[in-house]
Amino acid sequence: MTEQAFYTAVYVWTGLALLVFPIMLKISVPYGRHTRPGWGPMLPNRWGWFWMEIPALVVFSVFFLIGPNRQNVVTWLFFGLWVLHYANRSLVYPLRIRHSSKGMPLLIVVLAFTFNSINGFINGHYFGTIAPAYPAHWMGNWRFVSGITLFAAGLGINWGSDRILIRLRSTAHGRYAIPRGGLFRWISCPNFLGEIVEWGGFALMVWSLPALSFFIWTTANLIPRARDHHRWYRAHFPDYPPQRRALV
Repeated sequence: MTEQAFYTAVYVWTGLALLVFPIMLKISVPYGRHTRPGWGPMLPNRWGWFWMEIPALVVFSVFFLIGPNRQNVVTWLFFGLWVLHYANRSLVYPLRIRHSSKGMPLLIVVLAFTFNSINGFINGHYFGTIAPAYPAHWMGNWRFVSGITLFAAGLGINWGSDRILIRLRSTAHGRYAIPRGGLFRWISCPNFLGEIVEWGGFALMVWSLPALSFFIWTTANLIPRARDHHRWYRAHFPDYPPQRRALV
C-alpha cells in the first residue's frame, strides 16, 4: 500500500466514524446489560470479550514488527503503551469477569473483531512502515509530555473503575448494583471516560492521523454507550444518585 493510499483509507475510515456516531446515539448495542433477544447466536461473555479485543493486540503488533521502519526508544514506548492496554483488555480482563457464562451476540463479536483489526492495522502499519523517525528529543516535546500524562491518567481511571465494577458484581452475586467510589461519585461511566482520555493522550503524544482516527472512533463508540448505561441505571434504580451525569 502506498503512503497516499494509506492516508486516503484513514481519512475514509475516520469519516465513517463521524457518520456512525449519530446512529450509535439511537441504538443500544446489545451486549452486557443491554443484551436482548433477536441478535442471533450467542457466545459466552468471556470468549466474546477475548475475540472482540485480541485483534487490536495481535494485528497492531504484527504490522509494527514486520514493517521496514527502524524503531527507536520513542516508538518502542508507543508500542509498549498500546500493548499494555490491549493485553489487559483482551487477556486479563476476560479472566476477571464474574459470571462469564452470560452471552454476547456473535454478530457483535464479529463487528468488534473487524473494527479492532482495522484500527490495529492502521496504527501498526503507520509505525512499522509510514511514520517518520521520532527523534529522542521528542520525549521532551510538550505534545509528548502532555499526551503521556493524559494516557497515564486515563489508564488509571479506566483500570480503577473496572476494578470497582468487577468487585461490585462479585459482592452482588452477579446482579447489577449501583457502583460507588472513585469517579462513580460524579459520573455513571468513568471507565469509558478513562479510555477516552487515554487514547486522546495517545493521539497527542504520537501526533499522527492514525492515532487521531482511533481517538475519534473511541469517542464515537463510548459516548453513546455511556448515555445508554446512564439511562439504564436511572430506569432500573429509583434511588440512583440524581446528581450523576453520564460521562463528564
